Amino acid sequence: MNATPPAPLRRTLPLQAADLRGLARLGIAGVLGVTDIAEALHHTIASGSAPLGSAPAGRTSGITGLVYRSVRGGTRLVGMGLDAALGPGLDAALGRVPLAADTPRQPAREAWLAVLNGVWGDHLAESANPLTIPMTLRRADATPPGGRVLVLLHGLCMNDLQWRRQGHDHGELLARTRGWTPVYAHYNSGRHVSHNGRELAAQLAQLLAAWPVPVQELALLGHSMGGLVARSACHLAEGQPWRQHVSKLVCLGTPHQGAPLERGGRLVDGLLGISPYSAPFARLGQARSAGITDLRYGNVQDADWQASGRHAQRSDDRRLTPLPAGVDSFVMAATRSETAQGLGSKVLGDGLVPVASALGDHRDPARALGVPEDRRRVIPGANHWDLLSRPEVGAQLQDWLA
Repeated sequence: MNATPPAPLRRTLPLQAADLRGLARLGIAGVLGVTDIAEALHHTIASGSAPLGSAPAGRTSGITGLVYRSVRGGTRLVGMGLDAALGPGLDAALGRVPLAADTPRQPAREAWLAVLNGVWGDHLAESANPLTIPMTLRRADATPPGGRVLVLLHGLCMNDLQWRRQGHDHGELLARTRGWTPVYAHYNSGRHVSHNGRELAAQLAQLLAAWPVPVQELALLGHSMGGLVARSACHLAEGQPWRQHVSKLVCLGTPHQGAPLERGGRLVDGLLGISPYSAPFARLGQARSAGITDLRYGNVQDADWQASGRHAQRSDDRRLTPLPAGVDSFVMAATRSETAQGLGSKVLGDGLVPVASALGDHRDPARALGVPEDRRRVIPGANHWDLLSRPEVGAQLQDWLA
């Protein structure tokens, strides 16, 4: 009797050599970072520092310093070896074909890449890591290009494929019912919002210049961080030809006035910095990306984070960035409360972004976005991601983008 051969194992994540090389580089950077933390703590203890105050400057010396330098040098050598071993030849050795530009995208792989970029995206970009997501604009093949162009921008740690949620896609709905041609932006959400805004502005200029039919109007639809990136692009592009085509801006759950969770991260950084013995561990918290720290107050411009540095921004000292002139702007918030009114709704928010922040409200009238009541909407009984799929959201978008 012949035994049936076992079925081949299926890879849920089609990792290629470039992916493995990128993960190896990230791992080496992590080992070097932990080594720095260990040496800083060792140096503090050896210096006999007081429990409170600043950590001593410099590194360890003598035999101890030699040990740490040897660890770093050995780690870098291992990294160089892995880089060579995980080169393009590995794909051929394993019988795999490297991913090409026209290879169908795997949602699972795209999802973990988006999370990596959201959390460490600035480091990936600065180190030329192959895991870095370049900004691209994608038009669905099934939708012919028309004169009304709708650009959709995803949020932190997400990607353009995730506009489809529970079988629904706002872009497809608006293409079917309102004649918009959806174009989906895919970008590294761990970079500064202003950096992504500048790149988006450049990409939109190229897109409209190459669009095969005359563009009548351009609308921007951003979810979460995507709304900040859209505002940044409009601010940077004042006077540019493509900017004159922008007729509408819609922001879903966008932290225009910041997000409390990132402010909590800044508080933890500050508490760890009180003692020289805990200060080295603050580096772990500071490893979060520039994109995440921009959400502390809702940074839009370079100047919002450049003056004090992204981890040192202790107060809301952003430059005033009003909504784009000549553009009909709409904002939508969600709340887990069953009613859109009352203190419970304001306190709960959507789990990530407070209602007031998503609506652009601020206790300082100069910083409030001043969106008219008929261009604001709060969705009760919903969380941050429900804004991508709830039927009442789609219905409201059809009214706003009629």
